[in-house]
Amino acid sequence: MTDKKPRLGTLAVWAGEENKDGWQRATQVPVVHSVSYGYDDMDYWYDVALGKEAGHIYSRNTNPTVDVFEEKMRQLEGAEAATSFSTGMAAISNTLYALLEPGDRVVSIKDTYGGTNEIFTRFLPRLNIETELCSTTDHEAIEVEIAKGCTVLYLETPTNPTLKVVDITRLAKAGHEVGAIVIVDNTVATPINTNPLALGTDLVVHSATKYIGGHADALGGVLCGSKELVEKAFAYREINGATLHPMAAYLMIRGLKTLALRIERQNENAMRIARFLKSHPAVQDVFYPGLESHGHHEIAKKQMRGFGGMMSFFLDGDFDAVCEFLPRLKYAHIAANLGPVETVAGPPRTTSHVEVTAEQRAAMGIPESLIRYSAGIEHVDDLIADLDAALSML
Repeated sequence: MTDKKPRLGTLAVWAGEENKDGWQRATQVPVVHSVSYGYDDMDYWYDVALGKEAGHIYSRNTNPTVDVFEEKMRQLEGAEAATSFSTGMAAISNTLYALLEPGDRVVSIKDTYGGTNEIFTRFLPRLNIETELCSTTDHEAIEVEIAKGCTVLYLETPTNPTLKVVDITRLAKAGHEVGAIVIVDNTVATPINTNPLALGTDLVVHSATKYIGGHADALGGVLCGSKELVEKAFAYREINGATLHPMAAYLMIRGLKTLALRIERQNENAMRIARFLKSHPAVQDVFYPGLESHGHHEIAKKQMRGFGGMMSFFLDGDFDAVCEFLPRLKYAHIAANLGPVETVAGPPRTTSHVEVTAEQRAAMGIPESLIRYSAGIEHVDDLIADLDAALSML
């Protein structure tokens, strides 16, 4: 017998599933579609509503199936608490709106996901919230802006789609020195590769639609971190209604069962594919933190257990080359998604950064010839042969 904490692969399968008596001994988590929950004892019902007793009153607030998903994610991220949302962007936006007030200041990086960037540049300024977006690779510049005053420090690593990496421990320390709440978007890394809370952050957010679900059939988001901060985000979401549907929660739970296996395979596939692309004459450059040529490879080695399943590369040509290349791929969905078991590819202008202009993308270092490539779990030799055949036609 051992009291050693279960590994992540075991937690992904078993966490949150202890209460089988409440499921009439079912071995799989039931999907509870009920909107409301009935009580004969009015006082007990009131105590449940106030959170003094365990239970549910209305599924916009909490739901038994959703609870299991949240508990799995809580344990995978080593958090005090977790709450879920209808989409990844709901998780990001609800968290920011719950924690920020007029007059506050946000420091972030220029390379966040396009939707997140829109919140910083378009929506928060309307609320008189200052946002300062720093060069992602300039840690000194980020620290200077943090020192000027910072309510929330928001980071994303690796970034989508340019796969830049920031030093979480270093920047979290700088944020905490001025009393900032430090949030990291961990969507691309997943808890299998990185645990930002263990590196000093207060909150970690995921678009669970991507690697967590893993099958491109359910939308969802999740926030993990300190109980106090998660409860603030939950209270905001509870009223604003961006609730995770129980069927989506069930699909996320099912996806989590194979998370460790999928990420292990995708890490391996992406590493080999990135090395192949790096050496191909039709490819101008490859962005993947596992490559020794990556500008922050040493940081990635320090804070990541694996380098992830996603990379980006740009061709030796303009957008016409992208339009010629992508339809020739046999083993890739040409679509706006990342992280599923199937390989997915597409240009940022129709995927991660469709919300911003070509000029804004260029300012972020995203050329029009850039391709985001999310390696699936297919046999890597077939994926490399597929890429080679498509590249040879350029």
